Amino acid sequence: MNIGFYLLPKSEVKYLNPESTIRQALEKMSYHKYTSVPLVDDEGKYSGTLTEGDLLWKLKEDLDAEEDYDEIQRIKLKDVPRRVKNIPISINANMEDLITLATDQNFIPITDDNGHFIGIIRRRDIIKYCASVIWEKNEA
Repeated sequence: MNIGFYLLPKSEVKYLNPESTIRQALEKMSYHKYTSVPLVDDEGKYSGTLTEGDLLWKLKEDLDAEEDYDEIQRIKLKDVPRRVKNIPISINANMEDLITLATDQNFIPITDDNGHFIGIIRRRDIIKYCASVIWEKNEA
């Protein structure tokens, strides 16, 4: 099945720009209770996924180096190392292509043929899809 049916479009996704600061990321992630958010640049291209862990490791590293907390909050997200690389999938993919990725990611970033971010497929939607396939097989 084509993933477009399960796509949560960009207009409904909370994302950040890599030029945003750590403070902005912490505020948005805290407000929405997210553990990770996609990063989308000014051209609309997906540039990675930022996680709570990425922020925590960066804060720990800079605080251990006795950096000023106010300065740390102003660090750009593009300068925060990401420990995991979430690979975007083309809108032309099938749901079966997402199952393995969903074991390690809360969501799968979806891009068009030019690499522009167009939305996400949430892990819960992939699980619902898998469950429906299993139920169909059991009923047959």
